[in-house]
Amino acid sequence: MISAFANTWKVPELRDRILFTLAMIVIVRLGVHVTLPGVDATVIDAWVEHSKESRDATQAGGLQAILGIFSGGALQKAGIFALGIMPYISASIMMQLMTAVVPKLSRLSREDGGRQKITQFTRYLTIGIALVQGIFVARSLVHPENIQYMQGIGEVMNDLGRRLVAHPTVAWQALTVLTVVTGTLLLMWIGDQMTDRGIGNGTSIIITVNIIAALPGALFQTWQYFVAREDANATDVIWLVVMIAMLLVVIAGTIAITQAQRRIAIQYAKRVVGRKQFGGQTQYLPLKVNYAGVMPIIFASAVLSLPAVILAQVFPSAAWAHKLQQALAGGYWYYILGAIFIFFFSYFWVATMFQPSQISEDLKRNGGYIPGVRPGKPTAEFLDFTMTRLTFAGAIFLTAIFLLPAMIAKFVGLPPGSMVLQFFGGTSLLILVGVVLDTMRQVETHLLQRHYDGFLRKGKLKGRYDRMSQGGNSTSSSTALVFLWTFIGLLLIVGAVAWFAKGA
Repeated sequence: MISAFANTWKVPELRDRILFTLAMIVIVRLGVHVTLPGVDATVIDAWVEHSKESRDATQAGGLQAILGIFSGGALQKAGIFALGIMPYISASIMMQLMTAVVPKLSRLSREDGGRQKITQFTRYLTIGIALVQGIFVARSLVHPENIQYMQGIGEVMNDLGRRLVAHPTVAWQALTVLTVVTGTLLLMWIGDQMTDRGIGNGTSIIITVNIIAALPGALFQTWQYFVAREDANATDVIWLVVMIAMLLVVIAGTIAITQAQRRIAIQYAKRVVGRKQFGGQTQYLPLKVNYAGVMPIIFASAVLSLPAVILAQVFPSAAWAHKLQQALAGGYWYYILGAIFIFFFSYFWVATMFQPSQISEDLKRNGGYIPGVRPGKPTAEFLDFTMTRLTFAGAIFLTAIFLLPAMIAKFVGLPPGSMVLQFFGGTSLLILVGVVLDTMRQVETHLLQRHYDGFLRKGKLKGRYDRMSQGGNSTSSSTALVFLWTFIGLLLIVGAVAWFAKGA
């Protein structure tokens, strides 16, 4: 694995792509820290320090947490990238759903040049969504004490004697909307450039970088809670080691489920054309266990948080509205309703995006069939039945990932607002694992094309079904060995450092 990272710099094209990607990442992170015009940056800095010192601060859940993830902290810092890439993601999801539902768009996606038209529609829709969200951001910054993800800023402004926006005129609001919309369009352009000239999907890499940007602060916060706290003891150090072990297990399990697939054997009939024989081969149709990916969690969090956001704007001083906001921000009912919505949206996404009838017709047209299943409608029913069972398993996995941060906080004793919890589950972990695996596949493809070893010497970076299709188990032992030694090494290092720090 180490030699594979060294080999990436021996391929000129791959080296240039990596350097270009890193340069774009620097630009993205710089834009997060550039404050909007007219916003007092000193108030933001004082509020950040106040949030670090406050141990009872709660982490905003649902839509606010998702916006924080996709903006990389720019929303809380009132930066020019306050909206992040979220409007483009929302527009892409809407166009995907419309393409599957609207027949005209479905036909357009299968035509030559149709995908470019849909991409153009997506960008227009991004501008519209960004304009609406930009207006909400501008109005919220005028009264930041009513924003759920900026709790405590009202006390900071009273102590400093200054407002976050000194002169909230109509011209300032128009300038703010224009700035944040332009920032979103710039991020969208950077994502396209990273896709064409970098490694992997540029939009996904931007989201992943924004998630990883919170890791140093999460580690520092965890260290302060378990080791640097005045009343910390040896038990807290043991809990820190247990948390690291749990993190590795959760990541390993997430990788396994993300790559898990059910392989459906497809047999093609033999055809003789002249002296050549075509077909007669067996291929496999992979059906992913987690077909919906991270979408059900995003949909469920957005649906649960949207009423609280609307009530905060319409009834800012109502007691019942405040209680409802607290209940939907991470309480008991939040997780119960979240689990129900995740199951619903998992089946909704599969029913919308997975088309067994179309797959059955394509197989029949190309002379393919599933052994033991008649072509046509029986094949579509078989695929639908199989996907329904897989979706149930995937929905259980997504529900466990959704509930895991709260369970770990309860089990270990971390405060609900700890940033490290987002790396134990939820949207952040699924996006992080998926994008890292995809990026490693992209890099390994370049290495194998230049006759270099991949990240694992005995085989490519594959999922379970890829190894089975080759008839071997070439990568399982290497993966287990790397994971085992990494696990043991991290435990020893963290345990030793925590022990010496506690003794000092």
